[in-house]
Amino acid sequence: MRVWFLSAGLALMCMAQNAAAGTVLIVGDSISAGFGLDTRLGWVSLLEQRLKREGFDDKVINASISGDTSAGGQARLPALLAEHKPELVILELGGNDGLRGLLPTQLQQNLASMIQQSQDAGAKVLLLGMQLPPNYGARYTKAFADVYSNLADEKNIPLVPFFLDGVGGHPDLMQADGIHPAAGAQDKLLENVWPTLKPLL
Repeated sequence: MRVWFLSAGLALMCMAQNAAAGTVLIVGDSISAGFGLDTRLGWVSLLEQRLKREGFDDKVINASISGDTSAGGQARLPALLAEHKPELVILELGGNDGLRGLLPTQLQQNLASMIQQSQDAGAKVLLLGMQLPPNYGARYTKAFADVYSNLADEKNIPLVPFFLDGVGGHPDLMQADGIHPAAGAQDKLLENVWPTLKPLL
């Protein structure tokens, strides 16, 4: 009898654990796609390893594309939501919008649409903020950075204020192009995200 109860208890625990497991969808650009790196060394792969170590069964779908903009992500998102039905969507977009000098107002509209679509699909949203180097001018860089905090307040979603904090501006942590984080920076990127991400799982 005790063996039966033990077996039943273990089965229920496994069922509960599997029920709690979900899908994390990451929609980003080259930083999350692992541009210039062995993708096994990128922060998304490190996230998958971290989840396993800490006992999470969540599946990670990395739908990041190098060179993508917020407009590209917005266009791709409906199909991704329909296919993967994520419990959590991580948005890491905007860097290419800024580097191309696109309007911050358009970036905000595109990201707002992506946030709303994700929420309408029943997913939580984590927004990863970006900042631009000062050579883009104080007015533009402030308007760009404000997009993320404005959206976090407006949509009541968690925000990592600057995804590249501690990485951007450090040549030893960047690839030769000065734009993309090197392999040695990937742990730091994950550490920037993890404290805000973990409570959402």
